[in-house]
Amino acid sequence: MIVPVILSGGSGSRLWPLSRESYPKQFLPLVNEQTMLQNTALRIAGQSEVSAPLVVCNEEHRFMVAEQLRAAGIHPATVILEPVGRNTGPAAAVAALHARREGADPTLLILPADHAIADVEGFRAAVRQVAPYAEMGRLITFGIVPTTPETGYGYIKAGAPLEKSAVCAVERFVEKPDATTAQRYLESGDYSWNSGMFMFRASVFLAELERLAPAMLAACQQAFAASRLDTDFLWLDRKLFTDCPKNSIDYAVMEQTDRAVVIPLTVGWNDIGSWSALWSVGARDGDGNITRGDVIAVDTRDTYVDAATRLVATVGVDDLVVVETADAVLVASKARVQEVKAVVDQLKASQRSEGRSHRKVYRPWGFYDSIDSESRFQVKRIMVKPGACISAQMHHHRAEHWVVVSGAARINRGDESFLLTENQSTYIPVGVQHRLSNPGKIPLEIIEIQSGSYLSEDDIVRFEDVYGRGNEG
Repeated sequence: MIVPVILSGGSGSRLWPLSRESYPKQFLPLVNEQTMLQNTALRIAGQSEVSAPLVVCNEEHRFMVAEQLRAAGIHPATVILEPVGRNTGPAAAVAALHARREGADPTLLILPADHAIADVEGFRAAVRQVAPYAEMGRLITFGIVPTTPETGYGYIKAGAPLEKSAVCAVERFVEKPDATTAQRYLESGDYSWNSGMFMFRASVFLAELERLAPAMLAACQQAFAASRLDTDFLWLDRKLFTDCPKNSIDYAVMEQTDRAVVIPLTVGWNDIGSWSALWSVGARDGDGNITRGDVIAVDTRDTYVDAATRLVATVGVDDLVVVETADAVLVASKARVQEVKAVVDQLKASQRSEGRSHRKVYRPWGFYDSIDSESRFQVKRIMVKPGACISAQMHHHRAEHWVVVSGAARINRGDESFLLTENQSTYIPVGVQHRLSNPGKIPLEIIEIQSGSYLSEDDIVRFEDVYGRGNEG
């Protein structure tokens, strides 16, 4: 049996301002109507030899993972929660440890959640083709036949073919080359791009990890042994997993093992690692432009424009990326979009919220959108899903005024409990315990006006939360 392991721990900083740490690119519908996570899960679903997937993600994203997979009709076997990111090596290790419980030893198919593959059937056929090699103890990497002298990817040099098949021994992995070297790799026909997708038996990977990266395996074993399982999630121990060495599958195992083989793929793969990559896989108009949202492009060519909340107009420009969101606008040369990460680094160094989260912040119960704010007030639009509720909470520094815009609201305020409907309002004083619930069948929308000396989200004291959150999220 093949067990897909979907790695959903990345932050996608090169796709800022659309992708941010609290809502990264794998949860966005970048190439079609489905999100990248949904596309990854659906790509391998519905085959008799493939089981329900394991998903490894940051614990902060657990409700987004669960909701998006539910919406796609995918029921994961387990969602493993990382308290901190430790790259793909530890993520694959804890997935393998989970797969090995009760003596099982399935073949794991490691899939990053943020890849695009145009030829899904071709990819499935390749998985079936290499499955016997995984059963025989090989560690398979999926190489992408290069179409351009790409300098942003690592490469794999193929060695001798195995049994006159397309599968070859791996001669060596090479780092991201310069343009001249990349051109030479392309012309030789011996090299493929390193996709970051792998396939191996759980026991074989763990054995190689014990031989090649024993400290990593030991830390993962300890964090997994101390994990706790609730109804929906497996929580790794925070301290023990934080102590785990940070490394990729490639560096920890694949570049050192003598069991590695590669199968070359021509399936329309892209890792959607930058805005130029997204432009390259999209449907362009006659001028080479891709536009999303309300866009007017005049005398504009080979440009990507994404207008999320308002009209964006371009005049007389070429080879640009223009991305507009509710709280930030990016304008960049398409040739330099890899440097967008430097913007994110500056935002984080300045402790600006735009580096981590959007104006609209998603919660398991719905979302809130910060409409306006000054030093002593903040206005939010809040949506609570039918049947959902915020935590029972209080604030030390702010009072709140709630106005119901649509739907019905159940208010618990101190010892009181009452119902509000459209155009009705209430007031929550500083220090009073309260809870907002939606007892209806349509979304509840309210306008919240906060006033006080301190308005940040960490001024929340939770008393009870149906989603198992502490004061941090």
